[in-house]
Amino acid sequence: MSYIGNQPPDIGAYDVESFNGGGTSFTLKRSATVSSVLLFIDGVRQTPTDAYTVSGVTLTTTGTTPSGTDNVTVMFMGDVVDIGAPSADTVSTAKIQDDAVTAAKLANSINTEITANTAKVTNATHTGDVTGATALTIATDAVDIAMLSATGTADATTFLRGDNAWAAAGGGKVVQVVTSTYSTTESISNTTWADTSHTLTANITSASNKVIVLVSTTARIYRPAVDDTQGFWRIQNTTDASTLTETMLWYGSNTSWDKKFAVANTLVGVETGISGSKTYTVQFKSDSTGGTTFYLNYNDFTGCMILLEVE
Repeated sequence: MSYIGNQPPDIGAYDVESFNGGGTSFTLKRSATVSSVLLFIDGVRQTPTDAYTVSGVTLTTTGTTPSGTDNVTVMFMGDVVDIGAPSADTVSTAKIQDDAVTAAKLANSINTEITANTAKVTNATHTGDVTGATALTIATDAVDIAMLSATGTADATTFLRGDNAWAAAGGGKVVQVVTSTYSTTESISNTTWADTSHTLTANITSASNKVIVLVSTTARIYRPAVDDTQGFWRIQNTTDASTLTETMLWYGSNTSWDKKFAVANTLVGVETGISGSKTYTVQFKSDSTGGTTFYLNYNDFTGCMILLEVE
């Protein structure tokens, strides 16, 4: 049918349903609310809420209705539409008003979570504004080894490293000590490196270990009147032809000198990345061609050579 102006609303939802009186509860043919229906008893309109309530499809009167046939009439003013709850992940930040989620709303959830875990924290009762809550303190013994989530195995022989891994304690452990003594006086007059009889042989167990060699001895130096005389000594791995350490033992630059004197010295050398049987030798030399002579273990002093292998 044609009409003038706006199209009228769909009135299909307006409907009437009648019941026989004599009770207080009536089952409606569809869900409604107290605001969407009108109740008439014997033609008299009843006051919503005071005279009746509606829950789903059940209409309940506050008093027993008079007996009669179809004398209780319900007029539906419209359908109750259930718009449902928003689907998951459909409410964006833009749809929430600023300051709509208050600290009190958050505090209830936070305090519930804290109360449920009081064995792990102290100062666990927090109410009111979250920003004013007392700082949490981890309870004694609350953090156990399992909570560390470290790799490796935790036991009495391991420690927790900075990379969050359990590792065996190591470093600084002396694997072996080898010593050698030599008390025979020995003279050397060379401008190139010369071996002495002061040697030590050891079997190095691992290339990842560190080898430390110490030498302590006396050297008598005879230096004639030759300018700029320099004397040197070193510890040499003669097995691999590698030098652990080298240093100047004595230096002279006065042509009037013609001296004989003895000095006590200690030399320390370090080597890594080797394994197997190695021989270490004390070597001397002079850069002078004027006849400088070194006397190792002068006056039968007993020199000592010590090798330490350290993990």
